[in-house]
Formats: sequence, C-alpha cells, structure tokens
Amino acid sequence: MLNLHPIETFVLRDYQTEAEKSTRSSMARGARRTVLYLPTGGGKTLTATSIIRQAVAKGRKVVFIANRKQLVSQTSAVLTKYGIRHGILQADNTRDTHEDVLVASIDTVHIRGLPDDVGLLIIDECHSVAGSEKYKKLLFKYNLVATVGLTATPFSSGLGKHYNELDGALFQDLVVGATIKDLIADGYLVDCDIYAPSEPDLKGVKISCGDYNEAQLGVAVDKPELIGDIVTHWFKLASGKQTVVFATNIPHSKHIVESFLAVGVSAEHIDYHDDDETRAAKMDRFARGETTILSNCSLLSEGWDCPTCEVMILARPTRSLIRFIQMVGRVLRPAPGKVRALLLDHSGSTARLGHPCDDLPLVLDDGKPKKSASKKAEIKEQLPKACTACYFMKPAGIHVCPACGFEPEKRSEVIVGAGDLVKMDRTKPLTKDAKQHVFSQLLFIERQRNYKSGWSANQYRSIFDVWPRGLHEVTATPTQAVLNKIKSNQIAYAHRMKGSDHARG
Repeated sequence: MLNLHPIETFVLRDYQTEAEKSTRSSMARGARRTVLYLPTGGGKTLTATSIIRQAVAKGRKVVFIANRKQLVSQTSAVLTKYGIRHGILQADNTRDTHEDVLVASIDTVHIRGLPDDVGLLIIDECHSVAGSEKYKKLLFKYNLVATVGLTATPFSSGLGKHYNELDGALFQDLVVGATIKDLIADGYLVDCDIYAPSEPDLKGVKISCGDYNEAQLGVAVDKPELIGDIVTHWFKLASGKQTVVFATNIPHSKHIVESFLAVGVSAEHIDYHDDDETRAAKMDRFARGETTILSNCSLLSEGWDCPTCEVMILARPTRSLIRFIQMVGRVLRPAPGKVRALLLDHSGSTARLGHPCDDLPLVLDDGKPKKSASKKAEIKEQLPKACTACYFMKPAGIHVCPACGFEPEKRSEVIVGAGDLVKMDRTKPLTKDAKQHVFSQLLFIERQRNYKSGWSANQYRSIFDVWPRGLHEVTATPTQAVLNKIKSNQIAYAHRMKGSDHARG
C-alpha cells in the first residue's frame, strides 16, 4: 500500500499527464499490451510512477520489470523517493515480495515467475522484448495481464508482430507521449550540433544481427591514427567540456582514455567488470566534474542520467537506429549553462542513420519483410552530409554550411576538402581548417609509406599551388578522395617520365 505521507510529491508535466491518460485509454479500448513512448529525458519513470500509484489505489498488484541491475536500483530509488512502498525481486537482493509493488529483474522473473495476483506489468526498455525469448515467454504466460512497455525507441523489428500464443500482436498499441522535437521546443531537452571529422574504413566488416560484427569492428576502429584524430578534434571543438565516449569494445575504450590522459585530460574507462562501488565512484567523479572524459562501450547507453554531460564522442560505428538514439540521448538533458549538446561523430553513423533529433519512425513494426528499395532511396535523400570545410553535419538539402558559411561549388577537376571532392574556387578559398585536413592526410601517407620528407608538401603544392606554410604537422586518416588524387598524380608522373625517356631515346 502507499504511504500516507510521501517523502516527496511530484507534479507531472502536461505531456506526461496526457501520456498517462492516453495509456489508460488504450487499455480501456481493449489493448492488453501498450507501448508508451517518451524520448530519453522525457520522464518515463516518473510517468510510470504515476501509473503505478493509480493502479495500486485501485487494488492492483504491480510488477515493474527491468533488464539491467542498474535499472532495478534506479527505479527502486525513484519509488522510495516518492513514498511508494515496494519489494524487490532480483536474485539475492530479493525482499518484501508481499508488497503491492515489486521491482523485478527479468532474469529472476524468468526463473521464479511472478505472483499469481499480478494485475499490471510495466516493462522498462521494452524495445528489447521482441528479441528476447525470456520476455516473450513471460508475455505468453501472462497473456491476460495488462502490460505497459516503456521505451525511447519503439521501432525495433517485430515489436508489433502477431503471435498465436497471444492471439494478437506482441504490443498492440503505441502511445506517443511527446517527440524529441516537442521536448526541445519546450525546453525540456537541448538540441544537438553534430560534427563528423572522420570515420573508419569499414570495408570487409560483416553485418551480424543487423549491426556490425563486434570483433571485426574492433580491429577496424582501434587504430592510433583514428584515436589521435578523436583527441585532436575534441581539443578543437569541445575542449574542457564534460564528455562521454562510446567505443567499440573494452580495449578500444581504454586506448582512447590512455590517449586523453597522455595529453593531460582527466579521463576514466568504465565497464561491467567494475564492481558496483567502483562503477558508482567513477560515475560520481564524472558528475562532479572531477573527470572530464568518461569512456565506455555500451554500459551507459541506457539508464544513465548526467545532465551536465554536454558532449558525446561516437567512436563506435553502428547501423542500429535504436542503439544510436539511446546513446545520443545521454547528452540531450538540459542543465544550467548548457545551451546545446555536441556530438563528435567519428563513426559515420549520422550519415547512415540521420540526425538523432529529427522525426523518428514512431510505429510498431509488424516483423514482415519490407519493400526496401524505394524506401532506402527516400531515406538517403533525407540524410545529413558533412561540410567539407568544417565537418558540421548539414541537414539534407542545405547547401551553405550553417556553422562556417562555406558554400561548395559544383564538382569539377580539382580535389580539396575533408572527405570529399569539390571544385576549388579561387575567389572563395577554402578555410584554413579544410586545407589543414588535406595536408594532414598527405602527411599520414608520407609517413605510412616512408616517403622522403617533404613529399607531403610537394603534393599539397600540386593541389593548391602554394606551399603549406603555417600548417601543423599532425596526421589524419586519408579519405578515398585524397588517395584517388595521389594515385592520379603518380600515374601522371609515371606517364611524364615515360615520355621523357622516349624523348631521350
């Protein structure tokens, strides 16, 4: 039962109140399993707390189920904060299971089952249900129990798929509480600027279960030149700001941390091997600002809230829109002095998946094969592209870069820019940053291939007709465009030498 004197009261925001009402209306219309969508930072747990209070007041036993130990603890803390007595159903941590409200781990529920008198199930991060046999078996068994799924990414494949065991869809209805754009407009989230300075070469990396193969991806991205590029651009675009890094695997994350430490930036790596106390201490140091960089693989992608974190480095390429949105959501919460979030995308994910604050496919997927050809073409036309001068990810259809004002000309015979081919307009010279990026790529090739010192400067001069005076000797991974230009120069040089030999003969 509820305490008569809650420790702290709460008032729902208007959209949260409407989301709660719409969820109850969905159930009243006959849906037994309803998804409640709210973006990360939109207050899913708080809205669920209100739903729980309403259900208990009507005499129903409620079980809130999470798929991570951390989420069980966080939900329990919220319920305690608002004076809702509850028990825990989680391995050795199980206690007070007689209470009208239980917070449970799906792993423990899978083994032990649920109380016979449960009247409402609330499933946190319910986008994972479609791919989980444990969750599906649970729903098959408790088919007649009203179920509310909470998620910030309701578009996972098969979330609305029909099952005979359920005599209907896995989830039958979707309630949209608010969109990311809504919450940004109302000041509940901050917007996000995205720069994409570099990305790894993923040729040969296979796709497994809809995303990149972890082992092959780790080999592709965990390279000194790529990590050096991450550090260089952080200093340029986000120096001193609280930053979370998403790496591909543990060694990759540790190497990124080592690189930041080497240049005097406080940084820590966190993973599931840390015990609860160690992990909590690392997150606390970051929240207090004692640590500037907090790097991980996927541990912090769900259930981690740190509003003061305003920068995310995405060093982990992904094809999963769900994973992408979950990660970016970590930096969209507002905080005093925080106007906009910043994403430094070293993965190419934004160019593949789109801007994370744009409209999302808010529909339950029925699991049926899709006619993808025309859809893929439509999506491709809507994807943002990096400015070749400053790397800012421009919205689709925007020609002049909103960040630096660079206006690319139609492509022609001359190569310049960071990561692409554009015409060099003498009346509108490229920025120094863009020229630096070209020189850095040439310098990388010179050192990697053990060319004579000065080769990069000569190649630079062949492109810009001037020597690279005032530019820094830092390397960057060469793009295919630059590699193609060098190959073209070498072929032209070989032809000239051959012609010279014939002339002498």
